[in-house]
Amino acid sequence: MSAILSADDLNDFISPGVACIKPVETLPTIQEQPPSSETLEHEVILDGQQPTKATGPNGEAPPAQISLTDCLACSGCVTSAEAVLVSLQSHAEALSVLDAAPALQLRHDHDSGAGTGWKTAVSGLENPAAKLLVASVSPQTRASLAAACGGRVTEQQAGWMIAQLLMGESGLRAGGKHGNGFTWVVDTNTAREACLVLGSDEVLRAGGGGQGPSDRATPPILTSSCPGWVCYAEKTHPYVLPHLSRVKSPQALMGTLLKTTLSRLLGITPDRIWHLAVMPCFDKKLEASREELTDAVWGDAGTPGKGVRDVDCVITSKEILMLAASRGLDFFSLSRSAPPQQPAFPDPAIHRFLFPPTQRKQLRDEGTSGGNLHFILHDVQSKHPGSQIQMARGRNADVVDFAVINSSGEAVFKAARYYGFRNIQNLVRKLKPAKASRMPGGKPFGSARRPAGKSAGLDFSYVEVMACPGGCTNGGGQIKVDDQIVVDRKGFGEKPGPQEQKAWQAEVDEAYFSADEAGSRRVAAAEKGDGRSSALVAGISPMHIRDALAHWSEMTGIRLDKLVYTSYREVVSDVGSSQITDTERVVQLAGKIGGGW
Repeated sequence: MSAILSADDLNDFISPGVACIKPVETLPTIQEQPPSSETLEHEVILDGQQPTKATGPNGEAPPAQISLTDCLACSGCVTSAEAVLVSLQSHAEALSVLDAAPALQLRHDHDSGAGTGWKTAVSGLENPAAKLLVASVSPQTRASLAAACGGRVTEQQAGWMIAQLLMGESGLRAGGKHGNGFTWVVDTNTAREACLVLGSDEVLRAGGGGQGPSDRATPPILTSSCPGWVCYAEKTHPYVLPHLSRVKSPQALMGTLLKTTLSRLLGITPDRIWHLAVMPCFDKKLEASREELTDAVWGDAGTPGKGVRDVDCVITSKEILMLAASRGLDFFSLSRSAPPQQPAFPDPAIHRFLFPPTQRKQLRDEGTSGGNLHFILHDVQSKHPGSQIQMARGRNADVVDFAVINSSGEAVFKAARYYGFRNIQNLVRKLKPAKASRMPGGKPFGSARRPAGKSAGLDFSYVEVMACPGGCTNGGGQIKVDDQIVVDRKGFGEKPGPQEQKAWQAEVDEAYFSADEAGSRRVAAAEKGDGRSSALVAGISPMHIRDALAHWSEMTGIRLDKLVYTSYREVVSDVGSSQITDTERVVQLAGKIGGGW
């Protein structure tokens, strides 16, 4: 693969059919190689390839092996996460963990110290390979599988099928070496709602109870929940990084919540908890590998570095079908009814947060990527009685401008939505700082010809940015219309074309908005009963979210900013740089072993 890729290629639609060849980064000689490291033992093996041998047929040095660490640290080329992480995070890895040892089990011991009854404990710790298995599932994944089921299967019913697979007696527990299944399967929508409140506080400077990120984002603030967009910014447009929201993505926030609470409440180390995330996007595998999202940040060290991941493995919607097939199960024949009630979480308040009584309905005007922009607009509107939200379509359907207009007709808040890398290129050009002219009296030059030293050539306070055209329901890990399972179930006579894919995407979006409306009304009634209805913003109670976050911080003894915020950094390429010594090259390679982008 070329060391130079156009920005148009940096999306989830790159299929893993081309080998990624690491440029320049080769060790000096076989004799001078440092001792091998266990972190470099994995080589990316793509479909149809064979592992490289120790030496070539004529005794020459082997091709450079590419580890997960190398690909994330190297900015000489940027490949799709499909090609980089296909062999390191997959349904096969999940099966390997399930079969490694009997899973840790919960038990209830009498709490003689407190004298209040019973406490939750863990059995099976004597086996060092045993893990406590937990999983989180995104709503976009449920929508994709609901569409694949056909008929009138809702997103909620598809979620029940996933839960039956992961924790039900007729799912993964019915086979495998130890009959293991997941103890908890949670919905990332709960973490998403927390991210919406935190993101709005960040944009509107509400402070979230006085605990904000250590380095606040610079307006206009850009969403950072899309890892493909974050990777692109870190590697190619570092001047964008000050604008990225510091709030973690729902996947990352859920991982931190599960690892911190369970390790503290059950008295076990984070590495004994194995968290599987089911996502619509291959780039989420990249996000899970970030060293900023490990216990090294929220633990005793408090800084990015080597540590236990908050999310151990990410699989996509497609890989859920592969996971079932690997156990000889037909996913589509699984029960569509609610699985047995999940075990009580060790903390009642966290249990109520993770397992609300019913699912909140996704509103169509929230969009298909979580509703970041939608919530902020309504939060601003709630602070300006009588104001209205106006929308204006941009150059295409994936660019939309929004404004909150007060009763006097003035715009009090402006925002926008940019989806797809072609539109993102236009966005980053507008943010690029102008360069000062070297000529005496010369004018600054740049994409927007702004004064030297200034940036943010956008008349917006907030921009929702997603790499995939159409948003997260169209992620690269979603089931596509030309996948064999859809071709067979739809009965296509020939390979589906763009129009069939468009119609298929409409089915996925329809499933995404198919939550139980009656259940949503019950949630609203429950919130009204405890006095929170007047504080609802876009159907979410910020007060309830802030109370849950404050309890989380107090219960774990960790500052809230260390739990909910993250950081970013520029990745500097050494491709094409001046020659360095062999010793310097070895030192650079060794420094990349710890991970990071």
